[in-house]
Amino acid sequence: MTGLEGVAVVAAGLAAGAINAIVGSGSLITFPTLLAVGYPAVLANVSNTIGLVPGSVAGAVGYRRELVGQRRRLLTLMPAAVLGGLTGAVLLLELPGSVFRRVVPVLILVAVVLVLAQPGVAARRAARGSVAERPGTGLQLGIFATAVYGGYFGAAQGVILLALLGLTLDDDLQRLNGVKNVVAAVVNAVAAVYFIARTDVAWLAVVLLLSGSIAGGLLGAHWGRRIPAGVLRWVIAVVGTAVAVKLLVTG
Repeated sequence: MTGLEGVAVVAAGLAAGAINAIVGSGSLITFPTLLAVGYPAVLANVSNTIGLVPGSVAGAVGYRRELVGQRRRLLTLMPAAVLGGLTGAVLLLELPGSVFRRVVPVLILVAVVLVLAQPGVAARRAARGSVAERPGTGLQLGIFATAVYGGYFGAAQGVILLALLGLTLDDDLQRLNGVKNVVAAVVNAVAAVYFIARTDVAWLAVVLLLSGSIAGGLLGAHWGRRIPAGVLRWVIAVVGTAVAVKLLVTG
């Protein structure tokens, strides 16, 4: 890797860390960057996941104010996140790389629709005098399925996670974004530990991504929490749609 390529990887990590904290599709920046500098696909995917973990954690820390009072909610979701992330990591090393390629864009587009529909769903629940505050079985199953995808590849898993949280829980979107960041960080961390134990890792790429993603995660959390809920919803919709189109075109 040349010096210029190293700078490009750091810059990609910075951008991805910020985007993941706000929306969640940073891998679509870092993964192609690692491919462009010469890493094979699986090695790039593995190293990308490990390198972005610190940025995911930084993004979650940046949302710590929004996480106040949500400890029980997070603990309820952790088993699904851990098991799903581990399952996805195992599948990455055992299955062909094309397995999720066709279904993922559809999932992302569905998630975009759900993000936009969430205010209406919440209003109808409130009109019936029903408020959903605790994760139910449906949400936990959805978190598990999304975590499987996150451990496998993870581009735009944040969009899907936020859609699931917003559709099933009645809370402020920024508070749910904080939960999304914690869940995504756990999924990525579990997958990273499995990859380190079971396969080769491009450690130079990991260090470069790490250095950029930590700063990016903190910056993304700083600015992302200042975005009004309505604007954030449309940012998620636009980014999610762009990710789905990109995957359809390149897949």
